[in-house]
Formats: sequence, structure tokens, C-alpha cells
Amino acid sequence: MPGQTTRTRVVADISVSVDGYVTGPDPSPESGLGTGGDALHTWAFSEDPDDRRMLSEATARSGAVVMGRRLFDTVDGPGGWNEDVGYGAGEVGKPAFVVVTGAPPESVRLKNLDWTFVTTGITDAVAAARAHAEAAAQAAGRDLDVVLMGGAATIRSALDAGLVDVLSLHLAPVLLGGGTPLFTGAVPRPLVRLSVLATSTATHLTYDVG
Repeated sequence: MPGQTTRTRVVADISVSVDGYVTGPDPSPESGLGTGGDALHTWAFSEDPDDRRMLSEATARSGAVVMGRRLFDTVDGPGGWNEDVGYGAGEVGKPAFVVVTGAPPESVRLKNLDWTFVTTGITDAVAAARAHAEAAAQAAGRDLDVVLMGGAATIRSALDAGLVDVLSLHLAPVLLGGGTPLFTGAVPRPLVRLSVLATSTATHLTYDVG
């Protein structure tokens, strides 16, 4: 509705193993989740009603999504996203995507998505995503979030810069034994638990970031 004030949160949302990894060993553009890393996202394809609700509610609130360049290279690669697999596939309309990168790619495979490439760091990337999310929220007449979907370095840098309002972790019941660690080297920061939802495929943890 015209003139309505909306609130845009910045939500870091990522799946992680019990031993703290967001990929398995040896991730690459061809195998973005590394060895054994597919187990991290079992919950996203689950038929459990609580898992489905968690996914639907999160994607429905996504006004813009931020990702790092390595993640972009994976999702935009030949074996990456398509009409059936991707952010919120089958759940909601497609939000704008903002990529933190040293240089824009020469070409983009997924031309049907709204891409913005930011070369000046995470703060400017979040600001660009916030502008997209606020415009979408005004058009929709409801609150929408900026979602940081990864990778680990992107989420850590946003947390370290104090840009994150909410941390949403999907704790998968797997020990990967190696891969890409989520929090190694992160700036210490207090968290306040907002919710816990346990299913057969994940424990969904939501924290307010102090």
C-alpha cells in the first residue's frame, strides 16, 4: 500500500553440518557442496511438513538474496540451477540476486534472473540488496528480507561487519570431517536464540544477532 512503512531485516540463512561445515571436502564449481555435502540440504527436499513450512516461510519473505562469487559460479554453471532446482524453486516468485565479486562475469547463463554484481565489498552489496528488497516490499505491501545465502566467507564478513540481524542455521545430522568451515576466524558476537525446530532431517535454529 502507498505510504506503508516496511521493515527489512538482513538474514543469514545457511545449512551446516554438526561439525561446522557448509560444504564437504573438495568443493568445486562442478561440485559446489563437495564430497558428501548433499546431505546438508536433505531437509530442503523433505516432505516433512515442518521442513516444507520452514522453506516456504523463508523464501516467501525473501526480497533480495546476496551470495559470494564462488557460489554464483556454482549456481550459474552448467550443472547449477534450473527451473526445478534453485532458490525457492516452486515456492515463490524470483527475488533479485546480488553477487559480491572482484569483477563481474563475462556472461551469465541464468538470464531470466535479476543479477546485480557488486565489486566494492559486502557493505555495498547488502545496501544494494536492501534497496531491491525495500522496493519489492513496497510493491507487495508487506515486509521482505535481505537473505545472505552464502558462501561461508560472505556470511562471516557480513557478521563481522555487523550487518546481520538474524542468523538462521539448518543443522544437518551429519559429520563431514572437512570442507568449508562456517565460523572459523569469525569475530566473537553474542546471539539470542529465537526458535528451535527439530525434524528428522535437520534442527532449524534461529538467532537474533547482538
